[in-house]
Amino acid sequence: MDRRPGLSVRVKLTLSYAGFLLLAGALLLAVVWVFLLRYVPEGYQLLIPGGPSNKNSAFPPNRSALLRAFAPAAAATLAFLLVFGLAGGWILAGRMLAPLTRITHATRLASAGALSQRIRLPGRTDEFRELADAFDMMLARLEAHVAEQQRFAANASHELRTPLATSKALLDVARTDPGHDTGELIDRLRAVNTRAIGLTEALLLLSRANRRSFPREDVDLSLIAEEATETLLPLAEKHGVTIETSGDVAPTVGSHALLLQLTTNLVHNAIVHNLPEDGTVHVSTGVHSTAVVLTVENTGEKLTPELASTLTEPFQRGTERVHADHAGVGLGLAIVKTIAHAHDGTLTLTPRSTGGLRITVELPGAAPHTGR
Repeated sequence: MDRRPGLSVRVKLTLSYAGFLLLAGALLLAVVWVFLLRYVPEGYQLLIPGGPSNKNSAFPPNRSALLRAFAPAAAATLAFLLVFGLAGGWILAGRMLAPLTRITHATRLASAGALSQRIRLPGRTDEFRELADAFDMMLARLEAHVAEQQRFAANASHELRTPLATSKALLDVARTDPGHDTGELIDRLRAVNTRAIGLTEALLLLSRANRRSFPREDVDLSLIAEEATETLLPLAEKHGVTIETSGDVAPTVGSHALLLQLTTNLVHNAIVHNLPEDGTVHVSTGVHSTAVVLTVENTGEKLTPELASTLTEPFQRGTERVHADHAGVGLGLAIVKTIAHAHDGTLTLTPRSTGGLRITVELPGAAPHTGR
């Protein structure tokens, strides 16, 4: 924004200090003058060094001489207060605004890209230090967010490049080898293209959830859980996994499509990252105080807490648990986390002591609608 140049805050504070001090001095001198006029009798003669004594003047000689003696001293006092106020005000304003100058310097560095800059203002808590601490927290979150976005962009570029490079290689082979099996080539290109489309749709869904640009309506997580499990039942049978569902009505407010995607991703993840055979997945819903809870628990290999904490990062698949035929695009739990946060909820991943993972999504609850 273009602004016209003006006085600095330090100059304004200096003038304010000096003006206030000058006004206080003038009021004090006025009080002194009124006091003298009130308590000096009319005919009382004052012995003022250098003062005239003319009884025939238009004014009483005592007050006239008093005024001539008082006025220069008052003027000199006001001049001293003005100079003292300007000098002292300039110094005091500089000391008061020193933290603000430090904050401004850090802000300029941050705007230039130095997000690792921190103010770290010393001293006890006051308004400036609260502002500096809040700014440091904002910079820390912004730095983490930018780093996450950069890492996500790099990973997404790598993931998108892989199917494109594979398609190019297949087409190059077909061009150099006309006798190559066309049907096999088409099937492989279709599989690669399907993966690229799936990744692109996942990226778009992730972006949509991040922007929170979706309509909200009353939904029941228990019905969504039933819908997701019924859809994925054939996949569970193929993997030899048994799905168990339980729970109560869990009303909340949000996007039905996004919450269905969240639940589907969780159940799909629990199915494909399970035991090679005789695995189980348990899906449950419930109401805890003012929140609704969706829990998806599956058997599987033992996981460390460190590995579990990284599974919500984009493109972190936990490769030691992945079945090759359903490896996914690496955005399943990242999408779940984003959708949960977009609905003001939380996502918790807890490794089971016997192997596998327990994932809990907690969302704000809504009053259930009762009808007759």
